[in-house]
Amino acid sequence: MSAGAITPVFVRLKLSLLRNGLRQSGGRKAAYITSAVFALLFAALQLIGLIALRGHAHAESVVVLAVAVLGLGWAVMPLFFPSGDETLDPTRLVMLPLRPGPLVRALLTASLVGIGPLFTLCLLAGSVIAVARGGAAFAVGVVAVVLALLVCVALARAVAAANVRLLTSRKGRDLAVLSGLVIAVGAQVVNFGAQRIGASGLGELAPAGDVLQWVPPASAIGAVHAVSEGSYGRAAAQLALSAGALAALLAVWSRHLTRLMTSPDGSTLPTADTSVRERSSTGLSGLLPAGRTGTVMERSLRYVWRDPKTKAAWVTSLAIGLIVPVFNAWQGTGSVYFACFAAGMLGIQMYNQFGQDSSAFWMVAMTISSTRDAQAELRARAYALLLITLPYATLVTVLTTAMLGDWPRLPEALGLSFALLGAMLATGAWTSARFPYSIPQEGYKNVAPGQTGLAWISIFGGMIGAALLCAPVIALTIWLNVSADGEDLAWLLLPVGTLWGATLTAVGLRLAAPHTARRLPEILQAVSKG
Repeated sequence: MSAGAITPVFVRLKLSLLRNGLRQSGGRKAAYITSAVFALLFAALQLIGLIALRGHAHAESVVVLAVAVLGLGWAVMPLFFPSGDETLDPTRLVMLPLRPGPLVRALLTASLVGIGPLFTLCLLAGSVIAVARGGAAFAVGVVAVVLALLVCVALARAVAAANVRLLTSRKGRDLAVLSGLVIAVGAQVVNFGAQRIGASGLGELAPAGDVLQWVPPASAIGAVHAVSEGSYGRAAAQLALSAGALAALLAVWSRHLTRLMTSPDGSTLPTADTSVRERSSTGLSGLLPAGRTGTVMERSLRYVWRDPKTKAAWVTSLAIGLIVPVFNAWQGTGSVYFACFAAGMLGIQMYNQFGQDSSAFWMVAMTISSTRDAQAELRARAYALLLITLPYATLVTVLTTAMLGDWPRLPEALGLSFALLGAMLATGAWTSARFPYSIPQEGYKNVAPGQTGLAWISIFGGMIGAALLCAPVIALTIWLNVSADGEDLAWLLLPVGTLWGATLTAVGLRLAAPHTARRLPEILQAVSKG
């Protein structure tokens, strides 16, 4: 079948997937429309801002860097957040009688449908307007926009095709934990760079722009600036780089599609060793309490180590919880109170406790026949979280305090961290029972279709509740800092915050237990949808 014949079919398929996805629930439709409005609004503001740069001395450096970052985003983000485009997984098309060449062209065309390509088009158009001067530059700009857009889309598709089986395998999906590190580190690098630019001006971008103007897809925009300056030879070379990159990406994509269409999936092959391996009863289980508490703790900790989705969430929280206070302290603009970010990020892991069990929750539900059983289950899960969170939050707080040299405030920061952690354990236990939602095991979605509203209520509602529960400790901290004699009593915040956090945890678990025991059928139904 030729590309001309299947391209309209794939475009209609893409539109049908988007339309049918929005029909699944009102919450999903509202979330999609809201995200689309915000994305388009941001794209419009970006376009206006880039147009305002026209004539600025450093406009080229800004737009080249922006397009380079945009290309990087297209390369990595679809691997971590491809939930808006089910066609990103080419293994769905393996059984269809399609040749790789026409399939690549059809998928490339279908990929141009969506909010992401429209956002990219707006940014590229604004970049051309910002640096183009003269009719020739604008004519080259049209070609540059098309080339840069196709490079971005082809890059995303080639990377996805190259890694789809790796990331959907049991061990390969563990690589998804790197997404948390990439996002956390990248956000802080952008924040640090923005502060440097604010202090020193846009001239700081010139060295990076001189290099990135030769890297596709930014080289296409560099060609527009070169034509504006009369450097036609340089412009031709930069356009050739972008065109060559597009051809190379399409070839790589086609090769990986051929391999996916013709090679067997490793998951269907028999393993070399089918013998049953005996597991040692020593190790982790020997360090935990006996009985139900130790069993539940071990199960929760094994989820953290073995389940790709749970591990990704933990690594992201650990990375951001450390990077935010440390980066700010390193820049000299932080505060010891930023260390509370570590406790807050890890406290989120208490939310939706039963969702990580997915359909296997029925085995847990069979062991819960009373409020007492439910409380024991929740308490053991909280213990498992505290086993990691308490030493980690303490370490981050001490490290942040050491970098700032503000040792007198260490008891205050630790007390606030422990109080916040206790509040999040309390609200997390309650929302886990009241607003459970499923975490799909396959793919990269973190919420099953139709349950986005539940996830928002569970996480953000619980976080607001945790902040309110911490209000007494926060108020005490403020009072001690403004009081004349408060400095001598600041050390009291450590025992007060610790006691307050422990009390909130105990009360929260006690209040969540009846809801858990009473709503077991509803919880099981909610968490089994993925």
